[in-house]
Amino acid sequence: MLKKIMLRIGFIAAISLVSNGAYAADVNNGKTLHQTKCYQCHAEKSGLGNGDIIYTRSDRKVKDIKRLKSQVGMCNTQLRLDLFPEDEADLVAYLNQQFYKFK
Repeated sequence: MLKKIMLRIGFIAAISLVSNGAYAADVNNGKTLHQTKCYQCHAEKSGLGNGDIIYTRSDRKVKDIKRLKSQVGMCNTQLRLDLFPEDEADLVAYLNQQFYKFK
């Protein structure tokens, strides 16, 4: 029981750190997560076998950092990727650095 409580407290603390901007994103972890959790689905969705093309297409949905965060969160929830909030932040940081270049 105590272990569950401690895990829940840790999860809440992580959410607080990420949402307050106190978490320093790990771009390398974001890259790893992208390769293991995102790339294959995006490659299949593109129909071209290239999972990166979804980020660079002219009709992309993501136009700013807020939408990027929202999209990563939506994929995590709908596809049950089991990413923690800091993993989402790492993934957003990687995608932004690699493809979007939002400020």
